[in-house]
Amino acid sequence: MQKTVLVLGAGKSAIYLLEYLRDNANYENWKLIIADINTSSLKQSFKDATLIDFNLNENPTKLEELINQSSIVISMVPAFMHPIVAKACLKYSKNLITPSYVSDELKAMHQEVSQKGLLFLNELGVDPGIDHMSAMQIIHHLKDKGAVITSFESYCGGLIAPESDNNPWHYKFTWNPRNVVLAGQGTAKYLLDSQYKYIPYHTLFERTDLFEIEGYGHFEGYANRDSLKYITSYELDNIQTMYRGTFRRPPFCSAWQIFVKLGMCDDTYKLDINKPLTNAGFLSSFLGGDNSVNLRDRFIAEFELQEKTELINMFDYLDLFDIQKQIPLSDCTPAQALQYILEQKLVLSEQDKDMLVMLHKFEYTLNGNHQSLISSLVVLGEDKIHTAMAKTVGLPIAIACKMILNGSINEVGVHIPVKPSIYEPIMNELKSFGINFKEKVN
Repeated sequence: MQKTVLVLGAGKSAIYLLEYLRDNANYENWKLIIADINTSSLKQSFKDATLIDFNLNENPTKLEELINQSSIVISMVPAFMHPIVAKACLKYSKNLITPSYVSDELKAMHQEVSQKGLLFLNELGVDPGIDHMSAMQIIHHLKDKGAVITSFESYCGGLIAPESDNNPWHYKFTWNPRNVVLAGQGTAKYLLDSQYKYIPYHTLFERTDLFEIEGYGHFEGYANRDSLKYITSYELDNIQTMYRGTFRRPPFCSAWQIFVKLGMCDDTYKLDINKPLTNAGFLSSFLGGDNSVNLRDRFIAEFELQEKTELINMFDYLDLFDIQKQIPLSDCTPAQALQYILEQKLVLSEQDKDMLVMLHKFEYTLNGNHQSLISSLVVLGEDKIHTAMAKTVGLPIAIACKMILNGSINEVGVHIPVKPSIYEPIMNELKSFGINFKEKVN
């Protein structure tokens, strides 16, 4: 009997997912339905798939119709829409996969999902996703040997490949730019030497750690919002240090901290705009000092950048002091205006390649000896479309879809991929796509 796979959303991170499903459709006897606001760019490459243009927000009846005729649903829509999809999957008894963090609304469905014998598998992209699976492989392996894990740190970053690193930020958008601009807001929480630690947003990018990955140089990591919630999920209830963070290239965080201090990442109110907004005007509205003084000089003095040429060059590169460059937004938040400025300079060109970097660091005792283990992953993209980000987000989802349909994964309830029955087959197949971790024990 032919099974139907429904993919909701075909954005930047979906290309490897869609190609995997397409390439396996005949062998696995699948029908593939791809639904997105606009599927015109897929017509040439996905001729055998059913392409449907529709807006989930505007047509909930169509959503239910599509889910009802499917065997499994993969939701690649924005995270806030997942509960809408999940409710329809529950109504029509369909399995669901998402790459997003499990919301409280989805968690509340666990009992009913279990009773119906369904699996809602979430956090199955790269971060979250591959980070969970690769960490749990090591955690279970160490515990099986009798090790007592005392510290766990994990970092991940979507960056630009060295060969395409041609701007002073050492960064280009490989993910949703809005998410980058809003990253880190709130308070970061983690555990250090058995003490709870909190970092408010206004100091987050000042509190970084430096790491080196052989062959790829240095990276700085800042704390993710909530590391504590994974202590129990990772079966590390007696852990002394638990920290999850994000990687950037130095000195990205030092420069970003200036945006935070200025208030340019705020998305809670609209700017009052009574004339065309320029880059310089936008900056000046957040900057103190005498308006009669040259804007660039005011900026340098405000943040004591006189001797920090590298940082000055980063803001020059963005044309932040330009009185001619306009921001063509009439009703926007500071974060939206900043995003527009960044998108003029930090986007992938046609030939650019991105890079996905992940690192886990474990401290543990084994047979009375203290040891450390570092596990690292570097994945390079092929081009602007076939990015490392899309590869590491999409392939775990595609592989899980196949294995759920084949009965290789048969858990029920609302889950993240921390059980061996889920992560082992996925991680094994990911190796064939060049997604391999390197381990070093000291």
